[in-house]
Amino acid sequence: MPNRLADSTSPYLLQHADNPVDWYPWSEEAFELARTRNVPIFLSVGYSACHWCHVMAHESFENPSVAALMNEYFVNIKVDREELPAVDSLYMEATQAMTGQGGWPNSVWLDHDRRPWYAGTYFPPRPSHGMPSFTQVLLALNDTWTSERERVNESSARIMEHIGSRNELIVKSKSDFTRDEIKFAVTSGLESLSASYDPINGGFGDAPKFPPSLTLEFLLRNEALQKLAGSEPDFRGMQMIEHTCNSMARGGMYDQIGGGFARYSVDATWTVPHFEKMLYDNAQLLSIYAHLYRLTGDKQALRITTETAEFLIREMLTSEGGFAAALDADSIDLDTGHSEEGAFYAWTPQQIREALAKDSGDSTDAEWVIQLCNVTEVGTFEHGKSVLTLHQDPDDWDRWNRLRTKLMTARAVRPRPGRDDKIVASWNGLTIRALVDAGSVCNRPDWIECATRAADLLVSTHLGADPTHPSRLVRVSRDGKAGLHALGVLEDQALVASAFLALAQVSGDDVWRELAGTLLNDIQDHFQQDSGLTDTANDVEPVAKDVATRQVDPTDNVTPSGWAATIDAALTYSALSGDVEMRTWAEKFIPALVPLVASHTRFAGWGSAMFVTWLDGPREVALAGSSDSKFQYALVNGTAPGMVYSWGSDQPLLKDRKALEGKPTAYVCRGFVCDAPTTDLQTLKNSIGVFN
Repeated sequence: MPNRLADSTSPYLLQHADNPVDWYPWSEEAFELARTRNVPIFLSVGYSACHWCHVMAHESFENPSVAALMNEYFVNIKVDREELPAVDSLYMEATQAMTGQGGWPNSVWLDHDRRPWYAGTYFPPRPSHGMPSFTQVLLALNDTWTSERERVNESSARIMEHIGSRNELIVKSKSDFTRDEIKFAVTSGLESLSASYDPINGGFGDAPKFPPSLTLEFLLRNEALQKLAGSEPDFRGMQMIEHTCNSMARGGMYDQIGGGFARYSVDATWTVPHFEKMLYDNAQLLSIYAHLYRLTGDKQALRITTETAEFLIREMLTSEGGFAAALDADSIDLDTGHSEEGAFYAWTPQQIREALAKDSGDSTDAEWVIQLCNVTEVGTFEHGKSVLTLHQDPDDWDRWNRLRTKLMTARAVRPRPGRDDKIVASWNGLTIRALVDAGSVCNRPDWIECATRAADLLVSTHLGADPTHPSRLVRVSRDGKAGLHALGVLEDQALVASAFLALAQVSGDDVWRELAGTLLNDIQDHFQQDSGLTDTANDVEPVAKDVATRQVDPTDNVTPSGWAATIDAALTYSALSGDVEMRTWAEKFIPALVPLVASHTRFAGWGSAMFVTWLDGPREVALAGSSDSKFQYALVNGTAPGMVYSWGSDQPLLKDRKALEGKPTAYVCRGFVCDAPTTDLQTLKNSIGVFN
């Protein structure tokens, strides 16, 4: 019989709807029941594309005897971390504080006031590798709760004090800074990245290797600013960009057949991925490769941009016009009949021969692909299978594209990985902005149309779906139904505002700028505390009531920190609107990021990129007169990090600006000082950094 998760908008929660565990969603009802029964809460946090979440579910949550223990001794809550990031953030911080590490599934035991007192991640069904079994943990924690309640209270109080003191330190940081401090932080940030850079394989650090999208955006903006200023660029920046982008594009983390990137590489060489494909990774990497192509004209960057955009539209676009959250790592292997990680993506040499030679009987093409893509008899992955790589260009691109299409057709008959088709507001914001970036530099209006349709969905389904919060997004929707249980957090408001501002510029439609202003004003009204920004709004119930300050994290995670994203969006909005007060407000939050950018750049990539934007801007460009295609092409290919642009009509930057002599006329202002208006295309290109 289905439990209380059956009506969820989360595909992850729906995967657990038929468990024998009496799951509750995150709700006051669950905590009230725990008080009535005088039992603790077991909180399990995961997400649909999480391999080890599936493993623990199969081993423990689907086991009737384990479920019976869980139901007898605990009230059990299941949370999709992608729906409720504030819940995930708080209890992941608690897990890391208690165990020294974190990850998903996240398993946390709470008292009746939502305070954590014990935590871990994956627990096996039987004791192994020094880990107790999940059953042993359940029995031991029940004993502790019933016989050592004072110990429970001391543990929970200590953890909440740790979290509260950290938050308070951040939101009460200093509120002033100088231009020299920002320059020093950027320079130090480049040194910090150089120190952790892998000169052999690209990327930063050792295995596992995650795509460093946010730090790459910082490096790209900084490189563009140096070129625009005519100064001698630091060769290390371009080396890190090109080497890392090339290594990711040629490795197994990139799907050489279908396009798109897996979540990370399990090794240092980018060969074997963890196969789940996340929307946020592909959106951010789409922007990176589009920006690399815009800056350098690199042909491989153009290929990856094109294939990744096509992957997003083919595989992730939903019928409502938004973009699904993720594709699973696991799928059914036709040879074993079991769900296996990478079964959809990996190949044996024989499978390639069957796919390419079964009709013609000619093995020439198959052997060419086997050699080109480093497919071996032993395999680079598991069970004699290999992950396709493309470490060198094919000697015949037409041949490769023809055979790649054949392999994609053959792969399509395999059971597909599951798709988490919920719409996450902030991740769709990243995707909208990425499709605008890519569609602009590749001259693909169809991609921009897809971005516009996704933005329309956010407006019609997410914005103001809760009538008590008319200027707030809900974070998730599914099948056109808004998830009213999950109001947007800071990153949702800020990243969607950035997406709307990108659309305002590329379309010339000022409505998008006004909608961005609505979201930013809501941040001003509800997401501040002392001198800082907070991840959750002050008009919603806090995750845990004993924390004096609301949750805040200025560092990046897999997506930009809401703190840095807010400043970035506010700077853009201010430049497009002439709203100096918005810029002054946003600048109050810069000082907290200075030490992070200077010393912990890998975890503050978006803040670092925003610093480069701030150093360059505001650089405002208004194009008056006819919408000349050459002038518009220059606008969308400008690399100046602090640049915003307007064209069309009825926009603040265009007020009182007219075409000279009936020709397209560009008005360029930087730092509130304007150049003379120009009708010369090359003059415009020089002023905004059009290098290709």
